[in-house]
Order: sequence, then structure tokens, then C-alpha cells
Amino acid sequence: MTPGRLPPLNPLRAFEAAARHGSVTAAARELNVTHGAISHQIKALETMLDVQLFERGAQRLKLTSQGALLLPTVSKAFEDIAATTALIKRPTTSGELTVTCVPALLSLWLIPRMNQFTEQYPDIRLTLIASNDSDHLFSSDVDVCVLYGHGNWTDCWSRLWTTLKLFPVASPTLLNMRPLRSVRDLRNHVLLHGDDGREWNTWLAAADATEHARGAQHFMSDARLSTEAAVYGQGVALGDTITASTLIAKGELIVPFDLTVPANNAFYVACRNEVRNAPIVKVFIDWLFASLEADTITEPQTSARRIIRRRSGKVSAPERLVELPIPATRPRRPERSQKRRAKLDTR
Repeated sequence: MTPGRLPPLNPLRAFEAAARHGSVTAAARELNVTHGAISHQIKALETMLDVQLFERGAQRLKLTSQGALLLPTVSKAFEDIAATTALIKRPTTSGELTVTCVPALLSLWLIPRMNQFTEQYPDIRLTLIASNDSDHLFSSDVDVCVLYGHGNWTDCWSRLWTTLKLFPVASPTLLNMRPLRSVRDLRNHVLLHGDDGREWNTWLAAADATEHARGAQHFMSDARLSTEAAVYGQGVALGDTITASTLIAKGELIVPFDLTVPANNAFYVACRNEVRNAPIVKVFIDWLFASLEADTITEPQTSARRIIRRRSGKVSAPERLVELPIPATRPRRPERSQKRRAKLDTR
């Protein structure tokens, strides 16, 4: 065969179908040709390549070592051609789009904004899957992945969506019952983990609190569950500037300390190279970035300041206390007591 020359399409199709089915008859039925036509195409391919692709004489077709080497490449090529052809046929703003997304981001950021996407693209039907599994990047059943990770996935397109800052969050009900006046008070609370514990360790190290005794801890499969547990008053979780912002704005979560740390990873948008320029994929990715840009992301706000004094006696970064609402049934204190309390809270 002349160097650089590719075999004709029909012999390759005949070979791939026969190898996949293990039968010339089944291949002929799939391709709607005669048994003889399949045999002729396979022989033509063997002659062109100057190798034998099937062992002759067995009841079921069996690949030779050369045939086994060729089959995966040919099968992948046909799959890519079929997938790309299907994408070409998709209209720009209509069709089905399957998206996998980090569970916390899907529940707390994407789903609340679905109506905005639907208003712009009413003919696109979304299938949303809660997952942070990067293996979906290589599935022909998935169009776009929004992942929390390092971003160094090979053989695909990816782009940083946003970095994150982490900080403790808790429900106002929990803090009414068990205040957090200093980092040391965390030992009286359940720590809720959305990972294996590394992110809490990062925050505690920044707060110079790694040696403080810890109380109970619960570990969960993702940050969505730890955040929901915090909303229900089950403990203190680590929120982030994207997924916890709405819950904080609604008052469902409170930020007890004025200390944030960068997350270990970041959010990325990724997809297979061959689908990146498909119109329906492009409009969704563009909408993701435009929606993030339109969001007003602010630093988590707390309402009263308290200085942390480390064991060395040096003053570190400020810590904030939550000013919790006073129940209506609580008796009004004399003016002198109120002034004294205010003085204590500001030192």
C-alpha cells in the first residue's frame, strides 16, 4: 500500500462489522449486502494491507493478531464519525443536551438558574446528572461536564470556570443554641465534611487551630450533603463563595468567622474535543460563563468583630461573631447591662 494512503471505507466497514459480530452473515445483514460482498471486501482489505485479518476454517470468525490490532482503531473512527454526524444534524438552538455537574453546584447554583437558560433556548431539552466523575468526559452519552478538580484532563477540551474560597457556615438556629465566639468553640460542634477532611484541615491551619481538640465529625460524599446538613442544624460545614451564597443571602446559613481560604481545586467546564464546536454545546457553555459573570459574588459578610489571640499572644487575622436575634420573649435588660455587653463584644 502506498505510504499515507488510507484503505477505502467499504472494506473497513465490512471488516469492522464482521469482527464485531464474529460472523460474515450477521455483518451482511447489518450492512444490507450479500454474504459474498462482505467476503470480497474483507479479502480486498487483506490484499491492500498484505496481512491476514481473520483465521480461516473456524465456525466463528476469529481475528488474527493483526486484525485484533486494527479493530479498536477502526471501531473508534466509526464511532467518532457517527457522533460528529449526529452533532452536525442538530439545529443550533434545539435538541437534547446531557450535562453532568458537581452535585453541590448543580443543586445550589445551576438548578435555580435553569429558567434563565430555558427562556433563552426554549427548544433545548436538558438532562442533568449530579456527578463529579471525570470518566463522563469520554462518554458519547454526555455532552458537557462541569467538574471540581485540577483541570488537567487529557484528550479533551477544558476551561477554568471559577476558583473558590472556603469558610465555615452554620444555621442561625444552631448558633442561637450553641454560639461560636472563637475558633476553640468548634470543638463543641460537629464538623461536617464534604470531602476526606483536607479542606477543613486547610481552614483550621489558616486559623492556627490545627492542635485544638475536635468534637464529633461526619464525612459525606460531596459538599451538597454537608451544606444541607448545616442548613438543618446538624453541625458546621465549609461553604464556598458560589454554592453557599444564596443560602447566606436568604439567612439560612450564617458565616461565623471572618476567615476564608482558597479551595484545593476549582470548577472547570469540559467536554470531548469533537463536540466542543457543536452549536448546542457552544450555546450552553457560553451561557454558563455569561451567567457566572452576571452574578455578583461578594465576600461572605459577618456582623460583629472579635480578634483572635493565638497562644503566642500575637494578634492574628480578625474573626467575626454572628449577632443572633434576641427572642421577643426575652426580658429587656437595664440600660447599664446593655452598655456593658456592648463593651465586652468589641474588645
